Amino acid sequence: MTTESTQAMLDDRYGRSSARSRRTRWIVLGVIAAALVGYLGWTTIARTMNQVDYDTTGFRKVDDHQITVDFQVTAQPDTAVACAIEAQDTEHGIVGWKVVEYPADPAHTRRFSETVPTTALATTGLVTSCWIP
Repeated sequence: MTTESTQAMLDDRYGRSSARSRRTRWIVLGVIAAALVGYLGWTTIARTMNQVDYDTTGFRKVDDHQITVDFQVTAQPDTAVACAIEAQDTEHGIVGWKVVEYPADPAHTRRFSETVPTTALATTGLVTSCWIP
């Protein structure tokens, strides 16, 4: 029996592997990890590209049956946007709402002001959501 075959037999018996197979295993794991990080990064970027951000910047009571809501919308340039606007009373009950669609515009952030008709006295107005129609 040669030294190499004896060493191979002992390595096989005690579960040892050669340096070459360990290195190959680490390379394969590294490639899989890099692919996973790349996939997660791309899905995160792709998801946020179509995201619409909105902020209510103020409101003012017009009369007992109308309230005006001021807000800004941030979306990808040249993207149409729709927003739902609510008017609420002192107990946070909805007393009026409106859905408004805005055409595409080259600006990244846009400011809007919308008047919402109400069924009772509104004490607050806010944008509840915006989306890409």
